[in-house]
Amino acid sequence: MAAGSLKTLLDGFYATFNFNERIANDPIEFPRRYAAQDDIETAGLIAASFAYGKVELFKPVAGRILSKMGASPADFLREFSVERQRGAFTGISYRFNKNEDIIAFLYILHRLAATHGSIKNAFMQNFNGSIYEALGGFVNLMLSVDTAAVYGGSVKPRGLLQLFPSPYKGGACKRFNMFLRWMVRDADIDLGIWGEIPKHALIIPLDTHIGRIARCLGLTTRKGNDWRTATEITEGLKRLDPDDPLKYDFALCHHGISGACRATPAAEPCRACAIYTG
Repeated sequence: MAAGSLKTLLDGFYATFNFNERIANDPIEFPRRYAAQDDIETAGLIAASFAYGKVELFKPVAGRILSKMGASPADFLREFSVERQRGAFTGISYRFNKNEDIIAFLYILHRLAATHGSIKNAFMQNFNGSIYEALGGFVNLMLSVDTAAVYGGSVKPRGLLQLFPSPYKGGACKRFNMFLRWMVRDADIDLGIWGEIPKHALIIPLDTHIGRIARCLGLTTRKGNDWRTATEITEGLKRLDPDDPLKYDFALCHHGISGACRATPAAEPCRACAIYTG
């Protein structure tokens, strides 16, 4: 499909999409509960980090963690002590992330805030226009924290590493890119509190839904959902909106989550699809 026709199609889909109707079925619900920037950042990074698998499974986990952190998650992190607060998170785990991994994750965020003042300051330390470099540096910074206070030695078990994917290793880093979309974009449901990063620098949060829809729309021919594919899809969307290519992300992703875009294409359902290209 020609870029002009695809833009008309997606702009129409975007314009009629009911964003507010979908908030309750998305982890962005958590950072939107807060007003202070440091609380938004903290809740956003925690919610995004556990946003894998089925939404009805990961949202309760993120909700339990944040509920333990009280009215200000940022203040809780600043005062976090493994010895004093380990018991508050007893019994909380999720899939690959054991209870100790979740405590270690919070401890790393505590050290990040203590050393750099905020999550944003830590991320911006490596931002020079490239999300690839900034995110890779951000992940390395977090993984450099000594976790002996949690594990008894500075180890990084699989369940902890799963929370810190890196573009340097080729992964799509969907959860981190989703967090960045929340922080940077200032339209629709996104929060737009990191104005120093231009919207056109963002990389799409690539998951199975976005990957499938992007292939249907001809935005990529790559089969794997990795960093290169995410970059290729983003470049395709930039041809439709150079300033804000990720404006389509939430609507397209929820088009997949809702089941409107099926995992196995079939002629009749596809023809009824709101973004059917023929």
